[in-house]
Amino acid sequence: MYSSYIDDKGYERLCNSGKLVHHLVAERKLGRKLKPWEAVHHRNRNKLDNRPINLHVSRQVISQFVGYTEVDSVGDYTLGV
Repeated sequence: MYSSYIDDKGYERLCNSGKLVHHLVAERKLGRKLKPWEAVHHRNRNKLDNRPINLHVSRQVISQFVGYTEVDSVGDYTLGV
């Protein structure tokens, strides 16, 4: 078991490192570290539901011109399926 806390944005983080728990779960399921361009999303939008079946890893594209983040469907992984 691990010690965690809920941050000011509602995400669970590890106490010892501050790492986001859903990132850790995704990395363990994939068997590798996340790439800098990958984002992990909660499929049911519940930020505390960190089960692999609820996590989705996708490539993130940052648009400087539009000023928001888009999710690209290339390289998507639904975990736990």
